[in-house]
Amino acid sequence: MATTSNLTTASDVLSTHIFSILNSVSEQFHKLPGSAIFLRYVKSSYQNDPVRSAVELFLVLFAIRYLLARSYSTKPGKVRLTEEEIDDLVDEWQPEPLVGKNTIFEDADLEKRAVIVGPTGPKCRLQTGRTVTNLASYNFYNLVSNEQLKERAIQTLRTYGVGPCGPPGFYGTQDVHMKIEADIAAFLGTTACIIYAQAFSAASSVIPAFSKRGDIIVADKAVNYSIRKGLQISRSQVRWYEHGDMADLERVLARVQKEQAAKKQLTRRFIVTEGLFENTGDMVDLPKIIELKLKYKFRLILDESWSFGVLGRTGRGVTEHQHVDAAEVDMIIGSMAGPLTAAGGFCAGSDEVVEHQRLSAAAYTFSAALPAMSAVTASETLTMLQTQPDMITSLRENTRIMWQQLDPRSDWMTCTSVPENPIMMMVFKADVINSKRLSLEDQTLLIQDIVDECLAQGVLVTRAKALSAAASGAKSDIYTHRPALKICLTNGLSKKEVEKAGTTVRHAITKIVTKKK
Repeated sequence: MATTSNLTTASDVLSTHIFSILNSVSEQFHKLPGSAIFLRYVKSSYQNDPVRSAVELFLVLFAIRYLLARSYSTKPGKVRLTEEEIDDLVDEWQPEPLVGKNTIFEDADLEKRAVIVGPTGPKCRLQTGRTVTNLASYNFYNLVSNEQLKERAIQTLRTYGVGPCGPPGFYGTQDVHMKIEADIAAFLGTTACIIYAQAFSAASSVIPAFSKRGDIIVADKAVNYSIRKGLQISRSQVRWYEHGDMADLERVLARVQKEQAAKKQLTRRFIVTEGLFENTGDMVDLPKIIELKLKYKFRLILDESWSFGVLGRTGRGVTEHQHVDAAEVDMIIGSMAGPLTAAGGFCAGSDEVVEHQRLSAAAYTFSAALPAMSAVTASETLTMLQTQPDMITSLRENTRIMWQQLDPRSDWMTCTSVPENPIMMMVFKADVINSKRLSLEDQTLLIQDIVDECLAQGVLVTRAKALSAAASGAKSDIYTHRPALKICLTNGLSKKEVEKAGTTVRHAITKIVTKKK
């Protein structure tokens, strides 16, 4: 009995002590600001959802334990190095080179590069002292040696100076810039135009100015490097269609439309292609693309860098050549550095399209404006194209003569360019590649040998060159460029000179290919 009484007394004392502590804690807790609100929340939570209260308590206890626990390594087996070992590793480390080792093609280019002394006319003098026939520059209309343009350029240089030394939006715009923009817009039949200081920067700035992350771009697999950089910078979703395949384009457009309808997405959608393709020389089917863009509600960005000033009755480009109203193309990108013998690029379209670029296109906003001399030269050249139609006629005649010498008469190579293109892209025929088992590297080496042989015979030509997919931000090659011999025509040569040069090139091809076992 005594033992039971003692246990009861001890239990009462312990209970009294615990209650005393709890009362003390409760009094101290009630003195805290916001304690009443907290208690009211806990009581309400327990009455309405006791399970949630238990979970919250568990999370609080877990957080307290986690914060009080000792730190540990997440990498088991980690080796701790001494200071001496760290110093040894640092001394042995060698950084990777900033630039990779040159390929055999790059070494050949650097070693055998022809250097021109003086103007790049139809006949040019090399650093070696030889005078050769120049079929490797974009001097299509021989405007490099035009005395009228030279005199006009000198007058402009004396009036405006060398350059504006400022972006167009920051005291860089001059009256001659406004004039060339109006001239191009009137020439193409659009309501407005904007010019860029560099042709390459036009496409790579126009595309990201309109297409952003989450938007969709459907592009031809063979588009040029400038467009690829624009696609990369835009961070848009890019869907590719097979080069020149309108059926595949429609398949991709229909799939995009179906996917967006299912997800109920509303984004900007663009088709991006070229008029004359830089890498293949062939031409876009513009009427079909216009039909598809209207059917599937896409906008069209057309790069006419190589067709503007070349195609069409008056050189207005692929829109004139294929009888398409320029207003049906949302954005027409072009170059003033090729046929116009000036510099810079442009984008023509509606007033809204152009004005948006004045604030949103990186190359326009942050680059110094085009030198006045180049703007005036482009305006003068446009006037010549409209008043002297024989310029275009004679160029096409020389192109036709070169075609007669090479494409039907060569047993080894064929031309992938359209007959209207003054840039002829000559590639090996399929049966030649199969019979001689030529890899892409073998074809490139053979074409370089053909270039060297032509130069030895007094004709300057070149080969098509393209950067790897990694250079444009792609993880893999979207399109495999075929090694090609590149021949650029000009109306600065007589028919006999063109015919003779074509014969020289054909004989060089035969000589080099027949040596290949």
